[in-house]
Amino acid sequence: MSASRASGAAVAFQQVRRAYGAVEALRSFSLDVAAGEFVTLLGPSGSGKTTALNILAGFVEPSAGDVLIDGVSIMRLPTERRGVGMVFQSYSLFPHMTVLKNVAFPLRMRGVDRARREAMAADALKLVQLDGYGGRMPHALSGGQRQRVALARAVVFEPKVLLMDEPLGALDLKLREAMQFEIKRLHRRIGCTVLYVTHDQNEALTMSDRIVVMRAGGIEQAASPQEIYDHPATRFVAEFIGETNIFSAQATAGGLLTLGALGAVALPRPDGIAQGWRGQVSLRPERILRAEAPQAGPLHVAARVTEAIFLGDMVRYAARLGGGEALVFHEHRSLGLATLNEGDAVMLAFRAEHAVLLHDTSYQEEEGP
Repeated sequence: MSASRASGAAVAFQQVRRAYGAVEALRSFSLDVAAGEFVTLLGPSGSGKTTALNILAGFVEPSAGDVLIDGVSIMRLPTERRGVGMVFQSYSLFPHMTVLKNVAFPLRMRGVDRARREAMAADALKLVQLDGYGGRMPHALSGGQRQRVALARAVVFEPKVLLMDEPLGALDLKLREAMQFEIKRLHRRIGCTVLYVTHDQNEALTMSDRIVVMRAGGIEQAASPQEIYDHPATRFVAEFIGETNIFSAQATAGGLLTLGALGAVALPRPDGIAQGWRGQVSLRPERILRAEAPQAGPLHVAARVTEAIFLGDMVRYAARLGGGEALVFHEHRSLGLATLNEGDAVMLAFRAEHAVLLHDTSYQEEEGP
């Protein structure tokens, strides 16, 4: 099986729309995926993630638009001729077939002779570290092993594009985390293009070259995991990926941006923001430190602790500002600071560059806080 990074294919969704009556599951969905890229479609239930995957696989016809693989439209091709492998949450193994026969099944459907398909299936099982398991039946395997068999079956015919729809959703936490690294290792080894669907933000941050955050059938933001986390474009992205604090902001005279909830703390005004502008900023909890902590920022605000939750490597604090506004901050125990208790007064600090300007606030009115 080829280990070349170039073995993947470029994928392009062009203004794809899918409607079910008055409901638009996808609306003007356009996305370019580079050959060999690992892209995760992330969003809540009903955001259109699986619909996009099913259109690419050929299970669902789009209402409008086109999908291309390596620059060629695949809309008229049946599923089996698209060169796409797919892994589902529910494994979908044949219970009456051995592991080897399950993995070899796609090759059998493609007319590969028995000796060749068994050899290729054995190679695929080695790839997912199940060498020697070919003679077992699916019921004799653990959940993680069955998921590896499903992976081997999806890649045995060397697809250029691999689609994965919530493949780890049925596994427990420890096994799910282990499988995340297995999938990344497999991706590096075979180099195919991966489109991965999940609603688990940690899974997306761990595995992806790029994350596409979806909402209501459209793309909210598409960027690297670090860019998505550190510079969310909208309030929806800021609150969906990780935890954050949202503060109202106003552009004032003197080139400043004032955060009213933080007691009129002023930040340098970003380029393109005119005086009188009103909007919101996001400030991640780990960016807020006690004023006496190492690397504390120059901007200070007084608060009172309302809750302290021990999380092992860190403590999650909830606090209230002088005006009654809620705030959350995280404190890593490696800082060596004494744990705060409910009712303690604390002076908090942060840096201006960590307050991220959000480009819209509309979803709060649409969907609630």
